Amino acid sequence: MWNDEKINRLKKLWSEGLTTGEIGKRLSVSKNAVVGKAHRLGLKGRPSPIKRPARTVEAKKPVEVKVFTLTDLSSQTCRWPIGDPKHEDFRFCGKAVVPGKPYCSEHCAAAYVGSNKPARNEDAA
Repeated sequence: MWNDEKINRLKKLWSEGLTTGEIGKRLSVSKNAVVGKAHRLGLKGRPSPIKRPARTVEAKKPVEVKVFTLTDLSSQTCRWPIGDPKHEDFRFCGKAVVPGKPYCSEHCAAAYVGSNKPARNEDAA
């Protein structure tokens, strides 16, 4: 797949600053193939083309976290465990639960992941 001609073209396009996706299109290979080959060839890395906003450092007041232990929980408080039970800072979420569930909405989203598979019809056979 990678012959001398293709490698030389990769080096040229890389030095021109084209994106890995554009180089891949021009060489008829995947973006990942371009990245892998550039790495193996030791081509100089380039900054990410993804523009991220600059982070601003603001002085924020520390948020006081209520520590919920097992004895603090009820059917109305989220029972999602946070941390390692072996460590002193282990706790439970404690926010209000989604009715009929043991977790708050945030932790329900993590716990109950939907399936992309169609429902199985057991009568169709």
